[in-house]
Amino acid sequence: MTPAGGDGARTTPVRRPTIKDIARRAGVSESAVSFALNGRPGVSQGTRDRIRRMAEELGWEPNSAARALSGERSGCVGLVLARPARTLGVESFFLQLVSGVQEVLADRKVALLFQVVEDIETECAVYRRWWAEKRVDGVLVVDPRAHDPRPELLASLDLPAVVIGAPAPGEDTPHVSSVWADDTAAMASVLAHLHELGHRRIVHVAGMPGLAHTERRIRSLRTEAARLGFDGSRSVTTDYSDAEGAEATRRILDEPDPPTAIVFDNDVMAVAGSAVAAERGIPVPGRLSIVAWDDSALCRVIHPRLTALVRDTSGFGRLAAQELLDRLDGGPVRSIQAELPHLEPRESTGPPATL
Repeated sequence: MTPAGGDGARTTPVRRPTIKDIARRAGVSESAVSFALNGRPGVSQGTRDRIRRMAEELGWEPNSAARALSGERSGCVGLVLARPARTLGVESFFLQLVSGVQEVLADRKVALLFQVVEDIETECAVYRRWWAEKRVDGVLVVDPRAHDPRPELLASLDLPAVVIGAPAPGEDTPHVSSVWADDTAAMASVLAHLHELGHRRIVHVAGMPGLAHTERRIRSLRTEAARLGFDGSRSVTTDYSDAEGAEATRRILDEPDPPTAIVFDNDVMAVAGSAVAAERGIPVPGRLSIVAWDDSALCRVIHPRLTALVRDTSGFGRLAAQELLDRLDGGPVRSIQAELPHLEPRESTGPPATL
């Protein structure tokens, strides 16, 4: 038999307070408690205040499932990420984005339900399940892509949504709001910087193919390269991981006429590319200039420090979360452009060695 004290003592699990507990403490009926906590008429203001005070003292919180059954909000929004899980631990973008989202949701005491899945089909299945179970009041949608089935599905479910990122060209999303940054203009600013330094052979190590922002950056590189007269500039796609970023860099540097500059679609790949250059004895920026798409602490602590596109990613998340809350409060569908990322030149870019 377990003794009543010491390390082996059993503890009684803390039981969640119920409406019955509040009624007993306040000396009223359970129906009166229900009326008071749900803001319905039928009790005096004094009784309502006493019941709410007792509920707060007991630490009572409304049950989300019960609220959903009664037609009330669940107090939760969802975010599903259809990407390889292995890429999440090394990329800072989503951590900063979610921190901004959570900052806004916390102020409104709204929870964030987050799930990682393998593909878009599974993501759509999650939305259907959340809708059927009334698990979430709305969703944040990331990584818009060409022929994206998600906006139409969410519209058919009447589930409020905000897409983080612009839709693919020619694909309107009239039923969902969007918050986006101008990737086309951002890429143009990178190429303008490299062109001014004298670079003409540039390769873009892009992210996942099919994503709207990946395709937009690829098109911008192609358009600006033609306009500026770059030779052999192109894009290669990856999964955003350091491993694929490093492997792509090795292939690029093994070419007979390698580029004088590489633009990487995130900070992790840029750091991996810099490491590949170092292991091959290629000085940066003496023989190879490197640009990272998203700035982070990694870009600022590596030597040489990496030239990077800087934006307030947490602010991007805050903007998206606020737009979703506005939609839940009855606001209109909108398309909101976030602040344009600006290029911060550092030690990883300089004139090519031929100059």
